[in-house]
Formats: sequence, structure tokens, C-alpha cells
Amino acid sequence: MAARDRNSIFKPAPPTPARTMKADQTTEAARLLIASETKVRDAKTARLRQLRLEKEAADAAEKAAAPAAPKKKAKAKVSA
Repeated sequence: MAARDRNSIFKPAPPTPARTMKADQTTEAARLLIASETKVRDAKTARLRQLRLEKEAADAAEKAAAPAAPKKKAKAKVSA
């Protein structure tokens, strides 16, 4: 029986085409860019939400503390 080496049993993997490698690099770069943009957007949304909630609480406290303005009496209409 002849000696079998690795290449006679298993087919060697074909070399990766340059196009595929470039596409993988582009995909990875795009994913990193999208992830960073998402992180920035989420941070901005959280910051704005917090500011809005603080403003709403301050407005509610201000409205509760301010005395209600007296209502003006409606004038009677005179018909001629």
C-alpha cells in the first residue's frame, strides 16, 4: 500500500480570491461604521430624553406652585 499524504486524502483549500477578501474588508468597515453611528445616536437619544423629562418635571412643578389666575367675569351682551 502506497503511503498517503495529507494532500492525497484531503483536497487543499482553494486560495481566497482577492475580491472576496476586499469585500469582507468592506463589509467589516461598514459594520463598524454603522455600529458607531448607532452608539452615538442612542447616546444622543438618551441625553435628549433625560433633558425632556427634567424640563417636564420643572414645568409641572412651576405650574403647581403658581397660583391660579382669577377668571374674568363675562360681560353680558346688550341687545339693541
